[in-house]
Amino acid sequence: MNKRKIGGEAEEVAAKYLESKGYKIVEKNYNCSFGEIDIIARKDGFFIFIEVKYRRDLSYGYPVEAVTYSKQKVIRKVATLYIKHKNLIFEKNFRFDVVGILGELEFPTISLIENAF
Repeated sequence: MNKRKIGGEAEEVAAKYLESKGYKIVEKNYNCSFGEIDIIARKDGFFIFIEVKYRRDLSYGYPVEAVTYSKQKVIRKVATLYIKHKNLIFEKNFRFDVVGILGELEFPTISLIENAF
């Protein structure tokens, strides 16, 4: 299975997990010329931009450790463009969450970091 397909499956696992936690998924895989946001959701009056990271094992560290400062900058830039594109400039509550998925996708360990950066 290729990386893109595995990544898509991990994002589906993350979306189901988030829905079980009360998140309402607004959009998946929002793309622009600067990059992508995996999941955009709403919960408790917030627009939430969510990065999903998956690791089969810890050979390369924990999944959430892969959301580096440079990746955070890209996500912020894409989120800013999304806000402008969707005319959400009057919304006040935004945040960035990270979902880390570890192990086999059938029985993963999932961690959620709210307001991660």
